[in-house]
Amino acid sequence: MALSQRSRAVLTLFSARDCVHCHRVRLVLSAKGVSYDHVVVDLDNPPEDLIELNPYNSVPTLADRDLVLYDTNVICEYLDERYPHPPLMPVDPLSRARLRLAMVRLENDWLTLVDEIEAGGRGADAARKTLRDDLASNAPAFKASKFFLSPEISLADCAFAPLIWRLQSLGIQLPREAQSITDYGERIFHSQAFLRSMTPEERALRA
Repeated sequence: MALSQRSRAVLTLFSARDCVHCHRVRLVLSAKGVSYDHVVVDLDNPPEDLIELNPYNSVPTLADRDLVLYDTNVICEYLDERYPHPPLMPVDPLSRARLRLAMVRLENDWLTLVDEIEAGGRGADAARKTLRDDLASNAPAFKASKFFLSPEISLADCAFAPLIWRLQSLGIQLPREAQSITDYGERIFHSQAFLRSMTPEERALRA
C-alpha cells in the first residue's frame, strides 16, 4: 500500500536489515535523538511505498512530508541541518572540508571494497587485503582526537563506525599497528546512540 499523505507527515526511513549505508543514516538519527518510522526493506521484493517514492528502489530512502531523499550523503547532511542539535559537523570551514574529504575517501575507496568482499568471488581476497592495508595506513587519523579528527562526534564518525563494526564479519583482522582504529571503534560501539542504531541482524555481526 502506498504511503498515505498523513503517514508521509511522519519522518520515515526505508532501510535494509544489514546495510552499511543504511546503518550510517540510522546512526545519524540516533545521535540526534530523532523519532522516525523505520520500514525494513527486502530489496528483492521492495514495498510499493518505496517503488512510488524512489525511482531506483534503493535504500536508504528518507521521506519527510513531501520531500524524498535517496542519496546517503544528502540524507545525512539534510538531517544534520533539519535537526541542528547536537550538530554533527564542526563550525569552521577547514574542519568541515577535511571531514567531507574523508567521507569521500570512505565511499569511493573503502565501501567499494566492502561491496567486492560481500559479493565473494575471485576479487574478494584481494579486496579484503587492500581494505585492511588501507585502514592500517590511515590509523594515525583515528587517534588524533576522541572522535575522527574532532573532539565531538560528527557525520564522519557516523560513516566510519558502521564500517569498522563490520570488519570482523568481513574476515578482516587489523594489524597491531592499527590498534587506534580498534580503540576508536570501541569508544563508539558502547555509546547509546550506536546501540540504538543497530538492527538485530547487525548486532549479530559481532555476537
